[in-house]
Amino acid sequence: MLPEERKGLVQKAVRTYCTMVFRIAYQKLKNVHDTEDVMQDVGVALMKGNPPFEDEEHLKAWIIRVTLNKCGNLRKSFWKSRTEPIDDYLELQAPETREALEELFELPEKYRTVLYLYYFEGYSIGEIAEILGKNKNTVGSNLRRARLMLKEKITQGGKDG
Repeated sequence: MLPEERKGLVQKAVRTYCTMVFRIAYQKLKNVHDTEDVMQDVGVALMKGNPPFEDEEHLKAWIIRVTLNKCGNLRKSFWKSRTEPIDDYLELQAPETREALEELFELPEKYRTVLYLYYFEGYSIGEIAEILGKNKNTVGSNLRRARLMLKEKITQGGKDG
């Protein structure tokens, strides 16, 4: 059983960051069921781990890092490399959401991750570099390239549609 203070921290973190973990995992894995597995794994890591969190931002960065690691572990697992998904994840989305997701999912993963952390979680380029363990200039270049790729896709879509 967890001590009361630790239990309170875990409950608060789950309530505060569960949607963020879902969004990060979903944009990485593109599958609701795998996303839910990762959410559970992140919760277990939070309960089992004893990381010394300096403040709320440190906790949030730790949760993002664990989420990204769990997604990578799941994608590299023996089971995932030998199976095919049964359902088409985009069929469950509204038509306008599906189109936006299709364009986003066409981007390489390193660009999707940087876009998500920058625009949805509000991290600066320096903070993203620290979270991902990459050079600040690399993150800035990836963000710029991702913006250009999306602009090109949107422009092409406007001409075609």
